Amino acid sequence: MPPRSLEIGPAGKAAARAIVRARTARGYSQRQLAARVTALGQTMTATALSRIERTVRSCDIDDFVAIATALGAAPHTLLASSSRDRAMRSGRKHSRRSPVGQTGDAPHH
Repeated sequence: MPPRSLEIGPAGKAAARAIVRARTARGYSQRQLAARVTALGQTMTATALSRIERTVRSCDIDDFVAIATALGAAPHTLLASSSRDRAMRSGRKHSRRSPVGQTGDAPHH
């Protein structure tokens, strides 16, 4: 049976765009960022990072957290910036408020 193609969803695509944007804003090459991620204990090659950024490979949560940390950013800030970009592209206003409290719990109604 031939291998099934990997479908990267909208959140995965947004995460990839956020990684590229943050990496280039900080002036890191893919090789430099991969080395920083590996130095944090999460093995990452420049090829793997390239595949994540091009949405050829999915980015699991452990990789995403390590990448964000290596970029000096909190993971939620990378995701928040990508959701603001999506809202701007679609012409919607984005609220900075989240329905989830700071503790991660859903709001109580």
